[in-house]
Amino acid sequence: MVREKFGFWSIVLLGINAIIGSGIFLLPNKAYALSGSYSLLVILFDAFLAISLALCFAELSGLFTRNGGPYIYAKAAFGNFIGFEVGFMKAAISIIAWAAMSNGFATALAAIYPEAGIPFVKNFIIVLLMGSLGLMNIFGVKLSKAVNNLVTVGKLLPLVLFIAAGLFCLQGNNLEFGTAAAAAEEFSFGAAALLIFYAFTGFEAIAEAAEDMENPKKNLPRAIVMVMLVVSVFYFLIQTVSIGVLGAGLSETKTPIATAAAYIFGPVGLALVTAGTLVSIGGINMASSFLTPRVIVAIADDKMLPPVLSRYSRWGTPYVAIIFSTVVGILIALSGSFTTLAAISVVSRFAQYLPSCLAVLVLRRRHPEAPSSLQAPFGPLFPVVSIAVSIWLLLQADIDKIIFGLGGLAVGIPFYFLMKKQYLSKQGGNEQDNDEGVPVESTAGR
Repeated sequence: MVREKFGFWSIVLLGINAIIGSGIFLLPNKAYALSGSYSLLVILFDAFLAISLALCFAELSGLFTRNGGPYIYAKAAFGNFIGFEVGFMKAAISIIAWAAMSNGFATALAAIYPEAGIPFVKNFIIVLLMGSLGLMNIFGVKLSKAVNNLVTVGKLLPLVLFIAAGLFCLQGNNLEFGTAAAAAEEFSFGAAALLIFYAFTGFEAIAEAAEDMENPKKNLPRAIVMVMLVVSVFYFLIQTVSIGVLGAGLSETKTPIATAAAYIFGPVGLALVTAGTLVSIGGINMASSFLTPRVIVAIADDKMLPPVLSRYSRWGTPYVAIIFSTVVGILIALSGSFTTLAAISVVSRFAQYLPSCLAVLVLRRRHPEAPSSLQAPFGPLFPVVSIAVSIWLLLQADIDKIIFGLGGLAVGIPFYFLMKKQYLSKQGGNEQDNDEGVPVESTAGR
């Protein structure tokens, strides 16, 4: 049977859906509490970093057509061990992020349905949400694509309305930078930058499902750049309206956009944005449920995880990987809060960002005859800037978050050598590097 695939605009909508979720709905108040009106500059700073990283990922996605994203890039540039470590972390990050999103959905629902905050009811909602999405993904890409497109449009419409109306309700004195330090509980640009960067994460995920995309070498790079530009503009305008409407009151509300919408539109606006919040967080859960199993499959295809994880159903979906990620995700979601899981998730992502940026430099030098379909401009500028800023941002995290966030690298080491030993025993002791160090189109002559 012919497998249904994502076209260019469906890829763009999937990317937007994978990024715009609970972060921008639940974090603007916390960013304001840390940096006041300077949180607008924080968003611009994070947008620059995210776009720089996106350009690196866009260049790499133009070299490969396999699932896996950061795992494939690191493996090609640095070999099997580093590739596995990045892939193992990517799989863990994706599952943790999905767990955080499902937890965030239950938290947001409790704002309008207080019973959802009762532990038993909250856990039931999480299991029902993640289980339903896992089941939907088993039944094929066509259904997932249709639901994703509908949900993404549904989440953007309330935000467009919120921005369009909110720009006419701004109070200029609320946006004065001179009062930022006084408004903030403890002025910290670095802490705010690390916190709000969580809302930008997810752009790298769409490359994980390259095999489910039409013409991925052409469409993925362009889609990644477009997604980040759209998201950056949305975030800056949303924060501007939130500050301009609520002022210092922004740091005192748990639902910043919904509170600002109530000020602009009254009860109707509150209901509209609250519904949009639930659709948005539900949508990012859907994107996570679709993308997470793909990186697991990519590693299993290379015999670095049990091969059973790469089995496909009659609908052309990796059903074992879907079931595995769903069950593990549910267990993680039931064990932690949204804030804790989000903090671990954002720190963990640098374990894939840094190797991927380095991979751009390595693969450019190693294979100048096979340039990407979209190369980051200005030579090494964007990879180098991305590496430097990522390290600085990572150092803003508390040591315990760094340990929890990057601890998966240590956990992955015994798994790598265990799987390597089993693979070599089946191959009669002959190790094969499986495309290591060579972009996919350059392997034909090996």
